[in-house]
Amino acid sequence: MALSGAVVALLYLLLCSGGGGALFRDADAGWHIRAGELILANGTLPHSDPFSFSKPGAPWIAWEWGADVLVAVAHRAAGLSGVAWLYALAIAASVWMWFRLNWVAGGNFLLACLFAAPMLSTTNLHWLARPHVFGWLALLGMVWLCEMWGRRSRLPALHLAAIAATSAIWANVHGSFFLAPLIALVYAAGAWLRPRIWDCAPSVDARQYLLIAIAAALGSLANPNGWQLHRHVFEYLTNSALLDRIGEFQSFNFHAAGATQILLALLLGAAGGFAALTARRPERFLLAMLLTAAALRSARLLPIAALVLLPLANGSITTVLANASLAPRLRAALDNFLDYGLRLRALDRRMNGYALVPLLALAAFFAIRATHPAFAPDQFPVAASSAVATLPGDARIFSSDKFGGYLIYRFAGARKVFFDGRSDFYGADFLRHYERMVQVRPGWQREFASWGFTHALLPADFSLVPALEAQGWRELWRDHTAVLLESPGA
Repeated sequence: MALSGAVVALLYLLLCSGGGGALFRDADAGWHIRAGELILANGTLPHSDPFSFSKPGAPWIAWEWGADVLVAVAHRAAGLSGVAWLYALAIAASVWMWFRLNWVAGGNFLLACLFAAPMLSTTNLHWLARPHVFGWLALLGMVWLCEMWGRRSRLPALHLAAIAATSAIWANVHGSFFLAPLIALVYAAGAWLRPRIWDCAPSVDARQYLLIAIAAALGSLANPNGWQLHRHVFEYLTNSALLDRIGEFQSFNFHAAGATQILLALLLGAAGGFAALTARRPERFLLAMLLTAAALRSARLLPIAALVLLPLANGSITTVLANASLAPRLRAALDNFLDYGLRLRALDRRMNGYALVPLLALAAFFAIRATHPAFAPDQFPVAASSAVATLPGDARIFSSDKFGGYLIYRFAGARKVFFDGRSDFYGADFLRHYERMVQVRPGWQREFASWGFTHALLPADFSLVPALEAQGWRELWRDHTAVLLESPGA
């Protein structure tokens, strides 16, 4: 079933979710690819900004360099098709691990099938060619380890070394690495609370989880920036002035089309948290409350909540249903339901489909190549880039962060941009000045003039376009996606 679920996710991504090109609806994929190629070309990590003319040479931490190198290798091998193939398989692998976590948590087969739909709908929000997908794999692996290994009376040193190594890899591919020790500490708190709440013998030694947390924390220090990476991530995630200006860190709009499945995922995760109290699993309750609250505050956390909480909810709800005192007729019907799920799981266990994995990977590769993944011309200045290519090399082009990320990819970093999606690098003050200009707020002319822009490449519906034209800026290109303007003095 886990493999089948991964195949369904892969087919859904390729055939029903816009194909491989849907992975490139976020421009950050562009600068990640070029950063990785820069690392491969120089054999070292960049420590200053290589892409912008607004902050040339400013200190920059390439904190997801491992993922950047992976996508650069894939891009060298097969262009954007190779990048799409890499991330599509990573997404499919995360779905496979999600199903495996259902079984580890003691979940029912039928409930896993039912929970899969809201999980896919929620994670689909961030099915993007960005490093966070690799973070999903590490996250699921960490929860799996805590569910399995923490119950042992003694963790072998080799297992702790494996945890540290996994944490080290995680710290070099995505900034969510801090979740590894945090999750282990939540499990340690649950192991400590259980005998004190229910006055029962401890079934799990909290010290085992503490060892896991320590191993994960120490492993994360194995990165080129050491503890400075931890400080950078902490400062970034606690900078409310900055995060308030980043859309994916805002609360999700539950009135949007298709939001019902996402709301269902959160409700099931929260319900599983309360079921965990009945099942005497306080660590699952704590995780449910923490991740549900975080997901309500930030849309970026919704996929993480669905990936972690739904399998644990399955396990807790299954335990509660199996032990519930009910009327005989209802008890018999419920037992039949649970037994049927057990029989299906036993059948699924005997049907080993791992031999199909290479064939599926090969099929996915050719399917992605057939769809020709690319940045969508209705979202990015794909056509306008031909006009941009004719501009002088030192042109100072004002553009949005989305367009800037695409330009970095289109010109392989050779044409410097004003702004791109590296919000941690540009900072809250920069974004505040940028907002004043694009929103044509009082003082925008003075702000705009201070940068000495020679050209502007903007989405066609930006209010700044007619404002610049009113000041004599001349149109060089226009289509339904973008407008390229030239200053009167250029």
